[in-house]
Amino acid sequence: MTQSTGSRIRKSESFGIGELSRTTGVNIETIRYYEKIKLLKPPPRTQGGRRVYGSAETRVLTFVRRARELGFSLDEIRTLLRLVDRGYTCAEMRDLTMHHLTDIRGKIADLRRMERSLDNVSRQCTGRKAPECPIIDTLFRDPLPRI
Repeated sequence: MTQSTGSRIRKSESFGIGELSRTTGVNIETIRYYEKIKLLKPPPRTQGGRRVYGSAETRVLTFVRRARELGFSLDEIRTLLRLVDRGYTCAEMRDLTMHHLTDIRGKIADLRRMERSLDNVSRQCTGRKAPECPIIDTLFRDPLPRI
């Protein structure tokens, strides 16, 4: 963890945003964005105004990157981090994860429906020039009610 005594920061335990980016695999602009939206706490700065990071920031940013890879929204990640900060139960984390999993399964079902629809309509296309195109016709058609 970055340690500071007053405004002094020990160099051996701190590094800049470029190193944080390389260590975590998160783009520098994304790191700045996460700070701007307060997903990451503002880091200490040198007297020259340079951001200084340490192991705590690396840990949090790695958590955020991994959660994003798993499809959690920024608001969901904010909630997860609040739970981590205040202390959490495994049941709370499980409940949030199960809610997210339910959303993902719904999206997968939607994607499968889209795949079937596109597959069906593309098979109807002969590929010849014609004034009638089943793909275009389908796109202009009113959507079917969802059941």
